[in-house]
Amino acid sequence: MTETAQSVKPAPWLAPALQGLLLQRGHAWLLQGPSGLGQYRLALELVRGWLCWQASEQGACGQCASCRNFDLRSHADLCVLMPETQMLDKDWPLHEKAQKEIDEKARKPSREIRVDAARDMVAFTQTTRSGGRHKVVLIYPAERMNHITANTILKTLEEPPGDTRFLLVSEAAHLLLPTLRSRCQTHALTWPPVHVAEQWLRDQGLDGADASVLLSAAGGRPEDAWLMAQSGLKASAWLALPKAVARGDAQGLLAWAPAQVVATLQKICHDCWRVAVGATPRFFPSQSLPAGACLSALNQWSKELTLSAKSAEHPFNAGLMLEALVSQAHLALQARN
Repeated sequence: MTETAQSVKPAPWLAPALQGLLLQRGHAWLLQGPSGLGQYRLALELVRGWLCWQASEQGACGQCASCRNFDLRSHADLCVLMPETQMLDKDWPLHEKAQKEIDEKARKPSREIRVDAARDMVAFTQTTRSGGRHKVVLIYPAERMNHITANTILKTLEEPPGDTRFLLVSEAAHLLLPTLRSRCQTHALTWPPVHVAEQWLRDQGLDGADASVLLSAAGGRPEDAWLMAQSGLKASAWLALPKAVARGDAQGLLAWAPAQVVATLQKICHDCWRVAVGATPRFFPSQSLPAGACLSALNQWSKELTLSAKSAEHPFNAGLMLEALVSQAHLALQARN
């Protein structure tokens, strides 16, 4: 599923951050925070505002040639560094050479930000602006740069030619090189109140029950909840999962990618553990969870899931992995003290 800047209605909790950032100076900014709060969407609007010829305190005008070029993903003063998998998913054009290699099956799209793209970005900063106020480099997610790529951009990030602005966006800023973080001013996104997030989800077309349940399922992250809904997940299916996997039933997980399965099982394990120690669950209501889980079995299951997460994006055999994961869940949730 591809995503454009206009794919959903703007999130109200992003507006104050956008207005504040547009008033700030500085050539390098780092937007950080957990997934699902809107970093990428805020980054798009901030870059759009920096490039706009008639920007106001509220952001880009949306009407000028700069805004039209930005919306068409063809702005001459914008360079986007993303993993190729994400660029394809989000409708950003690849470099001609990279697109040719992928089209000819010479290689698969990269899941990391390639050093070749970073070198192209350095060359981009050294060219003359097309006529706007700034040249802008957007890097998302910044933690997908390996050490070679990160070191390639350091000198340019510290002393960019001309009026170039950098915007690094990260959902795991602790993974960035300290030398990168030290060269950026930082803005951390704040969590929206639950009622605001639920209302935003309803504005996207979710009914009240799905909005509430999926927001909890996403750990309070509204954009992650919206993506869950877009994948076809309903509240009833989510609520049925814990007891189903406790029975060894994998039916509700068959269409999911291994990484999604592992993440969901980690949420079930987490909530069962919280209930076992007398705490309130986070992702599921108590009545949806299997009762009487053994703490030692949950601890062992948690360790197994952590190991599984390391290979979830590249499983040897997705079907066998699902079978093993559900078997682990069944054993852990059926164990008794």
